[in-house]
Amino acid sequence: MLRQRARLVQGGLRVLDPLALVAGLGVAYAAVPSFGAAARGLPTAGYFPLLTLVLLLWVAASSVLRLYQGPGAQPVTATVAPLVRVLSLVVFGVALAAPLWLGPGLERAVLGLYPASALLLLLAGRLAVRQAAALLRGSVARRFAVVGQGGLATEVVARFAQHPEWGYAFAGYVREEAEAVAPGGLGHLGELEALLQAEILDEVVFAVPLERLGQVQAAARQCEQRGITVRFCFDLLRHGSVRLEPGDLDGLPTLAYSSAPTDEVALAAKRCFDVLVSGLVLLLMAPVLAGVALAIRRDSPGPALFRQRRVGLNGREFGLYKFRSMHLDAEAQLGALRASNEASGPVFKMRHDPRVTRVGQLIRRASLDEFPQFWNVLRGEMSIVGPRPPLPSEVARYQPAQRRRLSVRPGITCTWQIGGRSDVSFERWMELDLQYIDRWSLWGDLRIFSMTIPAVLAARGAH
Repeated sequence: MLRQRARLVQGGLRVLDPLALVAGLGVAYAAVPSFGAAARGLPTAGYFPLLTLVLLLWVAASSVLRLYQGPGAQPVTATVAPLVRVLSLVVFGVALAAPLWLGPGLERAVLGLYPASALLLLLAGRLAVRQAAALLRGSVARRFAVVGQGGLATEVVARFAQHPEWGYAFAGYVREEAEAVAPGGLGHLGELEALLQAEILDEVVFAVPLERLGQVQAAARQCEQRGITVRFCFDLLRHGSVRLEPGDLDGLPTLAYSSAPTDEVALAAKRCFDVLVSGLVLLLMAPVLAGVALAIRRDSPGPALFRQRRVGLNGREFGLYKFRSMHLDAEAQLGALRASNEASGPVFKMRHDPRVTRVGQLIRRASLDEFPQFWNVLRGEMSIVGPRPPLPSEVARYQPAQRRRLSVRPGITCTWQIGGRSDVSFERWMELDLQYIDRWSLWGDLRIFSMTIPAVLAARGAH
């Protein structure tokens, strides 16, 4: 219920905030002549590019700073700092882009006043959402009791206390049989029937260890029979990167936990992006790729394309395509070169690898050897952004925690690509990939993709 309420509130803010940004420009434009005189009408057409830029930057900055991932209708004072941070990024982006995009006829006074008017309207929107949430919730606080003991039960009460906007009031603890009832406690679990008769309760939260879940089912059933909402809180896998998601399997209650991204809408958008971009790249780059293939064939005997077994999503093997940058007997020479390995861990990297051909050195430096992998992206075996697909021999030497990098589709580029490429150590490489999975967002993928382009053009770390 709390999560659904938070999503509803955040959805309302996603609609109200762009409206506030649009209205803020009108307020600033109207207020400039005499700061309160009659409005001059609508802003001129010269402001439309400014407004477009502001809205685009707002979407990007709010995604990066996770503005809409809070608990819902927070107190307005708690939203000031996040709004100021996002709006500051927007203003900074507008200042950088102004000489390139914004048209003539823009008044400096309007531009100077606009951030303040936008911030006031954004705060007003949050106040309106807060009041609407309170109106929908009603003026009567929902009373809840907590069944449990120790730190978990105390933390449950503290979490509710941190969010008065949720509209809950703590009635007291219900202790287990062996415990003495502390001052302010409601009683023992064995007295629950009489307690429910005497107390006004809207919800009962069972904050008990997982192994005692079976012992409290009868008590939960008593609450259910009276129409009182029952909520279970477990001290289960809440530390680290695991995401918990309650659901049902055709009516059978389930609790799923995953360390990989689970947002189906965002993942579907990621796949659409992969298909669109990879299709365009293969189509627009076809003449260049044909020229690279011809140069490879003329430089050394053998096919232009190289197909290699790699490990993908959750251990699935697939054939990865690359332009051949080495001689045909490169695999046979690998054993003799092991002593010259410059990388730590199970991977092999050598700055001046004698197996690389003349054309191979050029296409590696320009990263052209990676372009056939866009075909793997179209096939669904890879994504544009994601951890690089390892060799089966490398995976066999992974530590257990490192295998988690296989929980998402492998990609053509990832965080290491913009942070040094081949210069990144194996341990740092694994760390960056796991951080990418833990912090994954669609905007993060777009940011990595956009930052990869200058990294490739500068050939940073490419060997």
